[in-house]
Amino acid sequence: MRLVVGLGNPGPAYEANRHNVGFMVVEELEGELVAGFGGLYGEVSIEGRDVALLMPMTFMNRSGDSVVAAMDTLGLAPEEVLVVHDELDLSLGTLKLKRGGGTGGHNGLKSIVHACGDPGFDRLRVGIGRPVEGSIVDWVLSDFDESDGAALDDVLEDATRAVRAVVANGTRHAMNAVNARDRD
Repeated sequence: MRLVVGLGNPGPAYEANRHNVGFMVVEELEGELVAGFGGLYGEVSIEGRDVALLMPMTFMNRSGDSVVAAMDTLGLAPEEVLVVHDELDLSLGTLKLKRGGGTGGHNGLKSIVHACGDPGFDRLRVGIGRPVEGSIVDWVLSDFDESDGAALDDVLEDATRAVRAVVANGTRHAMNAVNARDRD
């Protein structure tokens, strides 16, 4: 089994925020999610493999609590976890897949690394770009705007395809396909 975690903040006020793109990707995987592990949890089959889906409802900076609860109960190691999250350093439409690494200041990743004590989980970084002006916090907590509409639809489709590739073919193989694609 693999655990796919979409990061975001709970509640309708945050639903369309850039910071919630991880939630949006998990929702595209069309699993039926119910309360569990401090979040919304469900299981789906992708390419004949069992996949657990999780959207922590603990707010971004406490995501690790929910993720570790699921990992412990499901008996999963960090390398069996794929975290889908927003990435300021990539433009909208760009995806990058990697295993392990730093947190880049992302509070959700910091929380997961701290809670599980291991940065070795996979990350699907979904570009949201940086603001031209104004604060980073205001940017990530703002909604995608109308001009982002078509690009957002495409990136959600591409991100869902990337998750499916990780499940079907493994991270290393999926990295070659996802990271080689030029989206700029």
